[in-house]
Amino acid sequence: MRRLTMAATVVFVAVTTATPANAAPPALPSQPSPQTAQAVTAADPAPEVVGTEQAVSRRLGANRTSTTIRHADATYVKVHIDELLLRPGDYITVSDPAGRETHTYLSDPTRVQRPENSAATTADRGFWAMSVEGDTAVVTLHSPTRGIGSYVRLDRIARGFTPAEFAARDAVRPLSICGANDYRDAVCYRSSHPTEYQRSRAVARLLIGGTSACTGWRVGPNNRLLTNNHCVSTTSGVRQTEIQFNYDCPTCGGTGANPVTKVVGEQMLKTSPLSSLDYTLLTVQNFGAISSFGYLELDARRPLQGEQIYIAGHPRAAVKKLSITSDRNNGNCVIDRPVSGVNSGYLCDTEGGSSGSPVIARSTHRVIALHHLGGCPNEGTRIELIKPEIDGIL
Repeated sequence: MRRLTMAATVVFVAVTTATPANAAPPALPSQPSPQTAQAVTAADPAPEVVGTEQAVSRRLGANRTSTTIRHADATYVKVHIDELLLRPGDYITVSDPAGRETHTYLSDPTRVQRPENSAATTADRGFWAMSVEGDTAVVTLHSPTRGIGSYVRLDRIARGFTPAEFAARDAVRPLSICGANDYRDAVCYRSSHPTEYQRSRAVARLLIGGTSACTGWRVGPNNRLLTNNHCVSTTSGVRQTEIQFNYDCPTCGGTGANPVTKVVGEQMLKTSPLSSLDYTLLTVQNFGAISSFGYLELDARRPLQGEQIYIAGHPRAAVKKLSITSDRNNGNCVIDRPVSGVNSGYLCDTEGGSSGSPVIARSTHRVIALHHLGGCPNEGTRIELIKPEIDGIL
């Protein structure tokens, strides 16, 4: 994996109740400085960088009740609310232009929780609203007094890289595709491999700190998720993480994504560093919202040479993929190296963003490794080593 942050232009459109229609457009925000690409080797894994932060300066209140933030072709937009002072009865929403995805706030939900509030991720000051999919976010102050007595300030956004930016990064970074790229959209296997497809529903994309991504998954029937330590390792980091279920393509080889269920991490329960087993067990807020996606169980045994496996995850933070086949092993993903230190190795295709994916035995449909390293063979920590450490809190 390599990291590359691109500078780009963000367009803001203010909706004003008193400004004349021919008023001059608002000034563009300052641009972030490009960062030098840095190689990340298999010995130094990190969350996949999938976006960038940019400074903004927008205010809502008396006479100004809405602002639109757009970056052409961005994959998501996440808004930081620096100040939020609302009269009783006033509230704000952060939504996509069509209103398919709307997050509502009557207060800073990271400090004063109210039943009406949507989830949010934490910040040193203010809070990050939940991301909206696509390249446009609309922030609206709903107020019968047209905002008089209320004040909202936006000071920055995080937005996803565009396809062109992803392509530029891919051109200069090593990938963990072993031979031809054989992973496919999870939905491609809904009919031919119904069990594998159904198990993949327990797998989520993690959006970490607004700009990085990994994979995580529900382990067991309770409020427990498993991912890598090198993705998130503290309760503070967990609370800066969106856990996104059903981020799947609706059609095989198509575009877009299903409606996504998003929750926020709550607590880090147990973790083991990259130098050891590289896992983090965590809980989420509003567990009931994700309970219908099912869960995976652990298979605490040593993987077998040549046994068939599959991996469900979010390579490049894209819609969920399944690696079931491989052109390196007569058509199937298999265990090629049962024991490599604490890991098992395989030639199933993964990429940055796959970190934290479950490696699942096709014989039992239970997890036998936690993917965390690329390099062909790619590698995952053996579950037989992780399970004894977390059994008591599963």
